[in-house]
Amino acid sequence: MSKILITGGAGYIGSMLCTKLLEEGHIVTVVDLLKYDKGSLNHLYFHKNFKLICDDIRKVSLMKKLIKQHDFIIPLAALVGAPLCKKFKKDALSTNLGSIKTLCNLATKKNKVIYLTTNSGYGIGEKNKYCDEKSPLKPISLYGRTKCDGEDLVRSKIKNHVCFRLATVFGHSYRMRSDLLVNNFVYTAIKKKKLTLFEPHFRRNFIHVRDVVNAIIFTMKNFNRLKDNVYNLGLSSANISKIMLARKIQKQYKKLRIKIVTNRKDPDKRDYFVSNKKIEKKGFKAQISLEDGISELIQIFTNDKNKVINNY
Repeated sequence: MSKILITGGAGYIGSMLCTKLLEEGHIVTVVDLLKYDKGSLNHLYFHKNFKLICDDIRKVSLMKKLIKQHDFIIPLAALVGAPLCKKFKKDALSTNLGSIKTLCNLATKKNKVIYLTTNSGYGIGEKNKYCDEKSPLKPISLYGRTKCDGEDLVRSKIKNHVCFRLATVFGHSYRMRSDLLVNNFVYTAIKKKKLTLFEPHFRRNFIHVRDVVNAIIFTMKNFNRLKDNVYNLGLSSANISKIMLARKIQKQYKKLRIKIVTNRKDPDKRDYFVSNKKIEKKGFKAQISLEDGISELIQIFTNDKNKVINNY
């Protein structure tokens, strides 16, 4: 049983992670402003081992006290995504990067830090090459830059750390998002029966949110074997282009029409395939297929009439 502090624990990954950690018998404290979804942790208040602190992680005195009290620190709080960071540049820097500087200053040898960043840091990959952990980071957006800089800090300043560069996450969460690519494509397919694709050849890697959670649990159990290193974390069979993803959705949702537009550019320039061999050699492999995630999402967006509130 570990004492775990999760910042941003009410978010898309955090709400699923907290749930699983409590099921595994850990003590979980979350710091979150509940800015986007007030109810994503409602099902956890019954647990005696769960505590929510509704406050700002940029408060140094608060974080100083909490970091001292916990074994594992999982800093998920961030302004997520390029559009949101572009809109609120100052907050993006103080939350995504400033809070990580604070963590680096306050963490001791007792703390084990699991830091999640984005593999969007790879930017535009080479044509016939997979990005691995040695590939240069060339983030395109402010979001990508803050997360890459945060990773640099954690790797250089914190003795006990594991960093994951996440593929684009998909699937259901207690704090649902429909702006992530797979979720968005399925949501749009259900609502409009049509997908309009720009630059359909752009490539991406994907991973189900439950696999992200399972990777974190695996890391906690095998921390000494994985520590002081960085790993790509994605589903290896899900290195696919946007058009391939659209066709997978169409296979399950026959009403979908796919339209390719050639005279428009995709504002998200990311284009890469990613190798996940390093973490797979350590013993963790993502299991949930894109097909199963698409099936899950079709049912959710067909049957759940609640409005999804995205970050932007």
